Amino acid sequence: MSPIGLALVVIAAAALSAAMIVAMLPWLNRHALVQPNARSSHRRSTPQGGGAAVIAATLVVALATTAFGPYQLLTLLPVFAATLLIAAVGAVDDLRTIAVLPRLALQALAVILVMVSLPETQIVPVLPWWFERAVLLLACLWFVNLTNFMDGIDWMTVAEFVPMSAGLVALGMLGVLPPHGATVALALGGSLIGFAFFNRPVARIFLGDVGSLPIGLLFAWLLALVASNGYLAAAVLLPLYYLADATLTLLRRIRNGEPFWQAHRTHFYQRATDRGWRVIGVVGAVFAVNIVLVGLAVVTALWPDRSIAAVSVALGAASVGWLLWAFSRGRS
Repeated sequence: MSPIGLALVVIAAAALSAAMIVAMLPWLNRHALVQPNARSSHRRSTPQGGGAAVIAATLVVALATTAFGPYQLLTLLPVFAATLLIAAVGAVDDLRTIAVLPRLALQALAVILVMVSLPETQIVPVLPWWFERAVLLLACLWFVNLTNFMDGIDWMTVAEFVPMSAGLVALGMLGVLPPHGATVALALGGSLIGFAFFNRPVARIFLGDVGSLPIGLLFAWLLALVASNGYLAAAVLLPLYYLADATLTLLRRIRNGEPFWQAHRTHFYQRATDRGWRVIGVVGAVFAVNIVLVGLAVVTALWPDRSIAAVSVALGAASVGWLLWAFSRGRS
């Protein structure tokens, strides 16, 4: 796809996403308001559900952009079906809470549908195929939920996934990601840009579970494709900030005997806002570190050497570690 074609896809997805949000806002203001509580980062009632527009725009533009052949359509059908399923689960959970076990079961079903579309090639050939698939199922399920957990302040999801989308498109141009995957990444990035205008601090609308869950699912699928094509380091580097913040927070809560399945305000980025960081400073720092991670992921694709991959992952981990330390320390 030419640079002009890339730009047109982003513009179309952003415009469609924004138009849908404008159309939805009156209904969401009446029926989907989130009231602030002790765990919230917002201080006024704000509608959620903007993610429905992001997902709808992504699927429409992705399907309209490329004349997919039979193979691509066969691959995308289970992915898009799973995306709609998990979006529906999120929509119901936004309006009325679903119990933990049924919610996880439906999320797992969506992940299994996505995994059907993955190539048969193994990511780590020394592992038994069934064991690797079981680990991948758990990893994708965790990524879906951590995307939801990390969507806790204005622009956070935008700061994480817009750079990641750009990185995945770059990997697609290098042949690491199949064209249909790169197209979905491009459309999803554009849709998030359309959402960003309404989610800028102080947000007029939130994604809601209807957006965060399918966004996590689509990116889990894209990262699994990258890893399946032999670029595990790139697949680890791109989401490394989200993985580190969410996973370390979970482990800390388990160690402290806290009810880790309940909503809380103890992620590193949330602690930063409680310790003097402005929201725009937090998301700006996350965005900057993600640009570094994208650059390192592209390096591992340009020079697919184990030593370069190891050094790149080490540099990425150091960048993320510095940011988590800075968030924990707070503003002096």
